[in-house]
Amino acid sequence: MGLTGLEIYKQLPKKNCGECGPPTCLAFAMALANGKAQLDTCPYVSDEARANLESASAPPIALVKAGVGDNVVEMGDETELFRHDKKYYHETSVGFKVSDALSAADIEAKAKEIEDLTFERVGMQYKVQFVAVVNESGDAGKFKDAVAKVAANTAVTPMLVSEDAAAIEAALEVVGDKKPVICAATGDNYEKMVELAKGKECPLVVKAEGLEALAELVEKVVTAGHKQLILDSGQTQTSKTVADLVQMRRQAIKKKFRPFGYPSIVFTNEEDPLAEISQAITYVSKYAGVIILNTTKKAHVLPLLSWRQNLYTDPQVPIQVEQKLHEVGEVDENSPVYITTNFSLTYYSVQGEIESTKIPSYILSVDTDGTSVLTAYAAGKYEAEKIAEVMKKVGLDDKVKHRDLIIPGYVAVLKGKLEEASGWNVAVGPREASGIVAFAKSHFS
Repeated sequence: MGLTGLEIYKQLPKKNCGECGPPTCLAFAMALANGKAQLDTCPYVSDEARANLESASAPPIALVKAGVGDNVVEMGDETELFRHDKKYYHETSVGFKVSDALSAADIEAKAKEIEDLTFERVGMQYKVQFVAVVNESGDAGKFKDAVAKVAANTAVTPMLVSEDAAAIEAALEVVGDKKPVICAATGDNYEKMVELAKGKECPLVVKAEGLEALAELVEKVVTAGHKQLILDSGQTQTSKTVADLVQMRRQAIKKKFRPFGYPSIVFTNEEDPLAEISQAITYVSKYAGVIILNTTKKAHVLPLLSWRQNLYTDPQVPIQVEQKLHEVGEVDENSPVYITTNFSLTYYSVQGEIESTKIPSYILSVDTDGTSVLTAYAAGKYEAEKIAEVMKKVGLDDKVKHRDLIIPGYVAVLKGKLEEASGWNVAVGPREASGIVAFAKSHFS
């Protein structure tokens, strides 16, 4: 269990300098005990105290990294049990199984399919993080060949799934420089697995049946000198898996129980793809750090990644698009100009309807801190002067030869002020985005 605020305070320099952020050392100690501050922000803490306070200054769930370069995957480093308390930091990593029992052609096809699992949605790119090569053949040579085939066809970070240390060692000869996840260390093989993981600086999955056995095994692995860990409680039933995930998260955050202070991993086991995605969504919702699936169909995967993105968005910061002049279709100097906000839901609703008109158009998204039209207007963030300023900033005068704007019907009151502030003619468009098609046909056809 972590130290209390008073126990931490006794080891601080007690200068009350405020350089760490909080005004006093006691306030800093309380923040440190609650995982709301970092020990490194205190410039005067002694080396001895730093060593003693290491566990208190660490986040309740450790940060674990896999992969290299642009494919580094960060897991853990979480501080909250409930998203509305603050926010979640590192979204659940998603990976897909590839069996080494498949033919070489099927392995190659599967790897390419996983490589292609990227999506563009609401201005964001969704990606998957792992390709999990599973040693179902039981043959170290076949496993090594499968890993090599996968690595040649996808840049997605590999995960090596085998409890045979010899198979893992052989596979590391191929992808050890990619910092793969090694899965898994058990009570029977953990000494050799720790040696392999330390040698290549790889994250290591620790697996045991039940939470008590898992906690004991984690302590053995940490004692052996490796702390880049991912936890697997060994459950296969969905309800029991969720119960374990919740218990581990609660013990790590509320009780500062260090053996559970690492991200967790689960493997889906539903045969029906839709049931599997439902199972995975449940695990994303309840604290899984990594999920490994079977299905790789885009129609199945996108709902899962969309749910993940929604859950891991900061609840205090709406999803936004960039403030700029967007082009829809092959625009020219005669194209209509629509004005909206940078709230992603508003912007993409407008964009979709404009695309349906088949009339190339410009959309000027004004930065309103990611709020909708009426909300922004009520808060004074969507005013004539600001819109006119953004028009100049993006060089709208040089884009079109006409001087006509279209504003949302809900802010028709801005018409006169915007005409005065910008010198442009302002037309009041429909209140709802769904009215844009009819509006465009009546004005531009």
